[in-house]
Amino acid sequence: MSAKRKTSMPEASPEALNENLGKRVKKLRADRGWSLEELANASGVSRSMLSEIEREKANPTLTVTFRIARAFGLTLQELIESAEASASKIQVIRASDRAQVFRSDKQHEIRTLSPLNLEKDVEFYEVRLRPGGALRSQPHFEGTREFLTVEEGSVRIESDQDTDELTKGDSGTYRADVPHAIVNTGKADALVFLVVIYR
Repeated sequence: MSAKRKTSMPEASPEALNENLGKRVKKLRADRGWSLEELANASGVSRSMLSEIEREKANPTLTVTFRIARAFGLTLQELIESAEASASKIQVIRASDRAQVFRSDKQHEIRTLSPLNLEKDVEFYEVRLRPGGALRSQPHFEGTREFLTVEEGSVRIESDQDTDELTKGDSGTYRADVPHAIVNTGKADALVFLVVIYR
């Protein structure tokens, strides 16, 4: 699959931070018993913009965020950190999220089940192979292994010169630092779950 990447992992994605900023602003306003109009007067930010922020419909600029923080007697850093701290540490990938489709063509569809915004040593995929379809990969980094479970259909695993056949419910692990492949050997779609572990 993709090459291993080594960078620091963010505590929260920009989307999660923006969402929780809206919740944080709404809570701070409620704690003070302010109306949107009162916060608008205190911050110099329009009522409509504040409403959009609280409903998580707007992506406020740094200047707007600073004005809101100042209205609450907070620094910009304090407001952002409090929003980040309130962000849920649970990340959910919905079945309907097409952004998670890693690759799709006549042979296969690959959907990543691990968050796209995280740099990681483990990747998790759902792979659907069409009849006669194959997913062939070049060697990954030395020490990389893949773990595979067949949910539907039957497949052949190829790892360098080694091969093996798997059917529904079977699992296998193999070297992925050599040329390797997953081949649909059945007459219907094959569905497998694939975990790539980089070392």
